[in-house]
Amino acid sequence: MLKTQSWNYFQQHCLHIPELGMSIDTSRMNAPDNLSDTLREKFNIALEKMQELEKGAISNPDENQMVGHYWLRNPDLAPNESIQKQIISTLEKIQQFALEVHQKKIKPKNSTKFRYVLSLGIGGSSLGPQLIQSSLGSHEEHMKFYFIDNTDPDGIDRTISSIGKGLSETLIIIISKSGNTLETLNAMIEVREYFNRAGLDFARHAVAVTRETSQLAKLASKEKWIRCFPMWDWIGGRTSILSVVGLLPAALLGQNINNLLGGAKIMDELTRSTKIKENPAALLAWMLHHAGGGKGQKAMVMLPYKDRLCHLSPYLQQLVMESVGKEKNLKGKIVNHGLTVYGSKGSTDQHSIGQQLRDGPDNFFVVFIEVLKDREYLSIEVEPSVTSGDFLQGFLLGTRDALFQKGRASLTITLEEINPQTLGALIALFERAIGLYANLIGINAYHQPGVEAGKLAAADIIKLSIKILNYLKTNPRQKFDAVTISDAINESENTETVYKLLQHLAANQRVLKFPEKVQFASFFQAYN
Repeated sequence: MLKTQSWNYFQQHCLHIPELGMSIDTSRMNAPDNLSDTLREKFNIALEKMQELEKGAISNPDENQMVGHYWLRNPDLAPNESIQKQIISTLEKIQQFALEVHQKKIKPKNSTKFRYVLSLGIGGSSLGPQLIQSSLGSHEEHMKFYFIDNTDPDGIDRTISSIGKGLSETLIIIISKSGNTLETLNAMIEVREYFNRAGLDFARHAVAVTRETSQLAKLASKEKWIRCFPMWDWIGGRTSILSVVGLLPAALLGQNINNLLGGAKIMDELTRSTKIKENPAALLAWMLHHAGGGKGQKAMVMLPYKDRLCHLSPYLQQLVMESVGKEKNLKGKIVNHGLTVYGSKGSTDQHSIGQQLRDGPDNFFVVFIEVLKDREYLSIEVEPSVTSGDFLQGFLLGTRDALFQKGRASLTITLEEINPQTLGALIALFERAIGLYANLIGINAYHQPGVEAGKLAAADIIKLSIKILNYLKTNPRQKFDAVTISDAINESENTETVYKLLQHLAANQRVLKFPEKVQFASFFQAYN
């Protein structure tokens, strides 16, 4: 006999959103029925701050920036006419560009049309487009997408190999807000070399998405790339999916971007309500706060039971963890707050992590994503009176019940189907929920000092690698171990790093390695 809850209780704790074909069921989150006075007061402040943000307040104090991704789906909210016009004009340019590509008015030099898109980006500049492509792409789509989202040489080679002879029909989109994102620029240089080897004019295939004043924008202008679309300072990478970053891929897929923006706009409007139980984002933020005690004490496990949403979890990892994973709050107090997100998709995760979720430590809550519509046409029966889609829902509801039997918390978001409108609404729901949650706990959701620290540290490592190579080149035909090299270049405190860099250089035939019986005593020499 299944452990169940009353029908009335479910109805009381399931928010139905008919205008979006969506519902949010919090009945299994083990949350109190009502907000405490303290939390109610915090919500009032959080909602006020969200209003101020939408009006153009400096909501990212560390970088002295406005936060304007909500203006993208409603330009009337923009704080001035200039920003308003920029948004509207850019949307028109995206739609016109995609139309001209599909009509073959914009085409490669050596082919009748662009058939493929190769997107180069990292973080939000790739996670967003990948979510768009996986969610809205189909076998009837106008163009096939490929992604390079790392600076891994082998990964680049494999992607280009997958495109194969289609390189001459490939449109390249290079996405970097700053215009100097190293992973993306490295990929661009590598891809350009492939084009050169194939006798293709890279510029005739290239589109930039970047700040209008960036070095990438200047390069695009100098080389006369096909287009250069803008990114604005008031849009952060993790909230850029409904800017050019995600809308351009959607338009090239043949999707109506107005529907994508429209779904987000409706969700934005619903989430301005001061009635917490009727406000989808506030309700979700409440559950996040309750589950983790306001301190992120439990992980959020994302289980979308739909292949189209396989990129939702990695997308939300950045949105959530980069937004609320912070050392200090807005008052400068050390809080080391975080909210871990993991998960892939159902029913795969039932076989990989389901055992621990039910019987292991109770240090998580699950967010199930249920999609009612299986496919565009009627399914065959794989067993009498049962389709493969019936099994998928059975696995979702069964896993949900199995967790409930053990008192494990879960929340279920139900969508009637996946389409541009519902995807836009889902994106907006999590964007606003995380914004409200950050306000509840008093942190800056819109900066990323940890990411910047990692970039600076990586730059130092590259400088060290260059120092090592220069030292070996200036001492040709001489062998040195890691300790000797470290001392010689005044990096004795970083001998471990020097050794690891030498290992990498040797593995890639950039220095000679002379192994010793003791691994760490190996000698290295510059190539003659």
